[in-house]
Amino acid sequence: MEIDIVFGIVVLIVSIVLHEVAHGYMANWLGDPTARLQGRLTLNPVSHVDPIGSVALPLLLLIMQSPMLIGYAKPVPYNPYNLRGRYGEGLVAFAGPGTNIIIALVFGLAVRFGGTAMPVELASAFLTIAFVNLMLALFNLIPIPPLDGSKVLSTIFEFIAPPLARGYDTFRLNFERLGILPGTLLILLIFVYLAPVFTSVLMTLLRLLTGM
Repeated sequence: MEIDIVFGIVVLIVSIVLHEVAHGYMANWLGDPTARLQGRLTLNPVSHVDPIGSVALPLLLLIMQSPMLIGYAKPVPYNPYNLRGRYGEGLVAFAGPGTNIIIALVFGLAVRFGGTAMPVELASAFLTIAFVNLMLALFNLIPIPPLDGSKVLSTIFEFIAPPLARGYDTFRLNFERLGILPGTLLILLIFVYLAPVFTSVLMTLLRLLTGM
């Protein structure tokens, strides 16, 4: 059991780091070198630890006996004015959860199509990797600042209804000006009280992906 917990924590840390690095690489590809110049395109977890999202939030969820443990890393810096294209900010935001989705698909489909031929330990490890990355993707796509979903939703609105995007951006930017703590507290409250819904959606997606 202890080994499973340690492995899960390692997978969570590595997956969060890959999530953040993906943001930086996408921004760099779209013309903004801020993350690269600040040394954030690294797999060193220390460069991505956020005191609130990586320490305080998981600890609070643990104290409140939440059925799921989640967190986020220090946001990768970027300058939206350097990004090429109308939807650059949304692409940078989606790069993180998009990376987690790809990882979940690779390991989840490996379990679906090769699970019976794998050693039980390997299938279990692949299932854990798929679960953690699917959880991170789903969590980060919640449309509440500072999570990526807020910028992704803004970009979707910009694509289908620009006036709606402007209204939502006003709310989002005003909320972000309050600092990261209000968003974190709101996420904590929503996550704790809606944990059964989140868990149900997550497990349904995991079963569809892995067949287990």
